[in-house]
Amino acid sequence: MKKNLIIIFLFIISLLHADDITVTGTVVSDGQKMIGSRYMGYIKKVHVKVGDHVKREDLLYEMESAEFDIMKSQADLMLEQSKIVVEFWRKRLVNINKKKNRLEKKAKTKSLMGDLDDLTSQAENVKAMLDSAQVLVEQASIKAKQMASIFNYLKMKAPSDGVIIRRNIKVGDMVMPGMLTIMMVDTEDLEIHVSVSESIIAKVSVGQKLIIKIPSIKYSTIGTIKAIVPAANPMTHKIQMRITFDRGNKNVFPGMYAKVLIKDN
Repeated sequence: MKKNLIIIFLFIISLLHADDITVTGTVVSDGQKMIGSRYMGYIKKVHVKVGDHVKREDLLYEMESAEFDIMKSQADLMLEQSKIVVEFWRKRLVNINKKKNRLEKKAKTKSLMGDLDDLTSQAENVKAMLDSAQVLVEQASIKAKQMASIFNYLKMKAPSDGVIIRRNIKVGDMVMPGMLTIMMVDTEDLEIHVSVSESIIAKVSVGQKLIIKIPSIKYSTIGTIKAIVPAANPMTHKIQMRITFDRGNKNVFPGMYAKVLIKDN
């Protein structure tokens, strides 16, 4: 008798939820990062492998480029040389002004006045040379900063927290500008993508709350429909639904299987 009552109870529950629909989906990252090289060079060292979790600014790989090394050395040398030239003309101007000041205190005869005029003319010429040398220092400094910026691209760092899902390089490989080297996904900005049939579209809308279950980690939460992509697949007649959800403190990763319960209102 008791067994019969349980069967009847389950049958009633199933009738109450008969119109509810459960669909399956996949956890995906809305923050996929495709990292490529900006310069040509050889891979010197790789610090990550597929599956590694990385933090923002973690070093992913290092490159070496003979062409860049030459350009950087030339820029650094130019900056040092221009600073030496500035210092030379600065000291020269200081010495001339000292002589000029001493001469001004005792300049009474025409001969001394002529010497004073000569020193004044020298000071003006040296000042012009000093100004030109300072311009060269500014230009060389800009070039050196550009080389330092390029150096940062030879040491590629993670743009955000995430997981490495693809690695196309190994030590010794030569990479070209624009070549995809590493692909990573952001584990903080996750969504669930679900393909639903056209017949279900009438039962869902953007902003609607849904029950989300991730069986592999026995996690249930509430999701919100972020978007319903209107372009139906002509072969399967499926429409994609994108759902945001709160991962809490659970280890939810892209690629996980998910169930979505669409309640019939």
